[in-house]
Amino acid sequence: MPASLKVLTSLENSAGDHCVDIFVRVDGTFGFEEYRRDPEDGSGWFSLHRFSHRVFATAEDALAEAKSRVAWMVLDGR
Repeated sequence: MPASLKVLTSLENSAGDHCVDIFVRVDGTFGFEEYRRDPEDGSGWFSLHRFSHRVFATAEDALAEAKSRVAWMVLDGR
């Protein structure tokens, strides 16, 4: 995550191998990104580079869009 972004919340799936971060940019807009990690690889989380370019007026809007775009969020009841 670039230093110009501040993560507001991070939601992890039940398997612990995917997460979605909701963030705010320095210009006051919001966004989200999905990440994954492989348990056998100790390198940590990797961005899937799917959604961080999208811009939202509120954190709630970003979260709603994440829920509509990231399948595991619905399956996990996020």
